[in-house]
Amino acid sequence: MSYKIGLVFVFVLTIGYCSAQQKPQYTQYIFNNYLLNPALSGIENYTDVKLGFRQQWQGITDAPRTSFVSANWALGDDYLWKNPLTMPANGEPPMSRNYMQNYMSSPAHHGVGFVAVVDKAGPISTVNLNATYAYHLELNDALNLSVGVAAGFNRVALDANALQLENPQDPALSNTIISQFKPDVGLGIWLYGARFFAGASAQQILPQKLSFTSDPAYTQGKEVAHYFVTAGYKLFFNEDISAIPSLMFRHAKATPLSVDANLKISFKDRFWIGGSYRKNDSYAALAGININNFMNLTYAYDLTTSELRSYTNGSHEIVLGFQLNNIYHVLSSTRMW
Repeated sequence: MSYKIGLVFVFVLTIGYCSAQQKPQYTQYIFNNYLLNPALSGIENYTDVKLGFRQQWQGITDAPRTSFVSANWALGDDYLWKNPLTMPANGEPPMSRNYMQNYMSSPAHHGVGFVAVVDKAGPISTVNLNATYAYHLELNDALNLSVGVAAGFNRVALDANALQLENPQDPALSNTIISQFKPDVGLGIWLYGARFFAGASAQQILPQKLSFTSDPAYTQGKEVAHYFVTAGYKLFFNEDISAIPSLMFRHAKATPLSVDANLKISFKDRFWIGGSYRKNDSYAALAGININNFMNLTYAYDLTTSELRSYTNGSHEIVLGFQLNNIYHVLSSTRMW
């Protein structure tokens, strides 16, 4: 009987993991869409590096925690053009109203990068490593379209010591699969111009079985594809103050459609504040600063509105960014908003 209880526990754990959204969620998606869409590889005129950490549902034991590092850059020297109408110099706000009037699309080029994400929720931890590639096509003088692909692997592990069974020596644990590697592929497309962006992507598109026990009666788990659609537009209050409203739709099989609405208000592209709403889940406050032309820092606090609000103090997310090889000394991103 104890053996069967142990197997059922592992089985339920597996199904619970596999029927939920297996990819982490990010409140600050608008500042690093590259995490969700490989088509942004090499979109900037410098090497864009970001380090991030998210503590989901602070106050709940073993709640999800996510850490990531990402970097992407353009290939070749041709992309580092010196046309002053295309790229402002000496720290001039690259997304100012005046700059928009002279905006020019980037020349066709290739971009590459990598993403490493470590996510832990309860006894299950996932390590995702992906290399990315994108080609940016110049549609006209003010519009680009990029397509991208990500390829790598997921390592999914179960901490059997964290399982609390009636009998710690339950034979069920002897059949536990501690870790497993699964190939991972993602695709994306991104359309961008002077004042707007829109894109769609799919992650984890290769069907993969996922089970934490070798017993053939309990092998119903599987990895599921995740789909993302996002768009945003830049508005100006005056030369110094701008606002970017954006939306993101996210869907994974057997889960409700997730909708994020986001608003960022920026002052001279140096400081910004914002707010976000995730349907049936949370509200969030966001803030950030471009410290100089090398470093930027952003923070988000999510206030939970779901039934978990009685048990958690909310969620925290912080991201530190670096702009390497920033030869034009711009303070903020020119094409990643």
